[in-house]
Amino acid sequence: MQGKLMRRLILAAMVLSPAVYAQSPIVIKFSHVVAADTPKGMAAERFKQLAEKATRGKVRVDIYPDSKLYKDREELEALQLGAVQMLAPSLAKFGPLGIKEFEAFDIPFLFPDKQALHAVTEGRAGRSLLRKLEPKGIIGLAYWDNGFKVISANRPVKTPADMRGLKFRIQASKVLDAQTRALGASPQVTNFAEVYQALKTGAADATENPPSNLLTQRMFEVQKYITVTNHGYLGYAVIVNKKFWESLPADIRFELEAAMKAATRYANDIAQQENDQALDALKAMPGLQVYYPGRSEKAEWQRALMPVQREMELRVGADLLRDINRETQNARDESGQK
Repeated sequence: MQGKLMRRLILAAMVLSPAVYAQSPIVIKFSHVVAADTPKGMAAERFKQLAEKATRGKVRVDIYPDSKLYKDREELEALQLGAVQMLAPSLAKFGPLGIKEFEAFDIPFLFPDKQALHAVTEGRAGRSLLRKLEPKGIIGLAYWDNGFKVISANRPVKTPADMRGLKFRIQASKVLDAQTRALGASPQVTNFAEVYQALKTGAADATENPPSNLLTQRMFEVQKYITVTNHGYLGYAVIVNKKFWESLPADIRFELEAAMKAATRYANDIAQQENDQALDALKAMPGLQVYYPGRSEKAEWQRALMPVQREMELRVGADLLRDINRETQNARDESGQK
């Protein structure tokens, strides 16, 4: 990390030392990289409202959306140093931190639907993953949904063969790298705040996002083709600096946990609605083509990407994948799906 940024982080950590917490109000800096009107941005605002009300003004939550404080590659270090107290990074961010098991969430077509997904995030596998953050000085509080991803590109992409040769923007994830290469495309790791410019200049030809991100970041201005593959999931873990969290009075921490539970219910309730509305808005735009693969084409996408799960077993852990597949299958059995 550059020296200037490191000095800024250390100064902020000193300013926000535990001695300050005795003063009122306790300030929680909540930083994230997406727009305020995305599902994550709206959920962060809901947590702010609930937390400040529940603590009767003893806590103030300051929200910094759209990478105003830190970009993708900076925010986790900022949290560990105490420059910010709370983040909601995408689950792919924890691989570079050394907790590669979180990259299981990036595996394409692993989660057939939201019910199966929530069986994992709210079950044993999800809880065990959050506990792996603690040795890194981080407490995992909750999982927030965004949604399932579509592909946007500067040329029509109807089948996996159409991906061949494209420069495809991804997050820093070994699973997403393998996914991209399995489709014959070239992976381009890019900070989220820089994706629009990369697509505009041709540094990237295509990318993947839930529709809400694609709309709020105005990527439709530089991408004219969207394919509704729903091939992968994008979600977040709400995390907090461990030293800060454990320094809070027990009653304050209890109230914040209750506020987080309520904000999480809200986040996961609105995510699908926001993405559905975003996709409708995109479909209504002149000059933008939205394509839904047919049954045989979707099967073709699944066949092309199935080897990624087998390839990534060693990275994310065969036992974890068995637990995830067991929990998703149990969810399908309970809902009567085949």
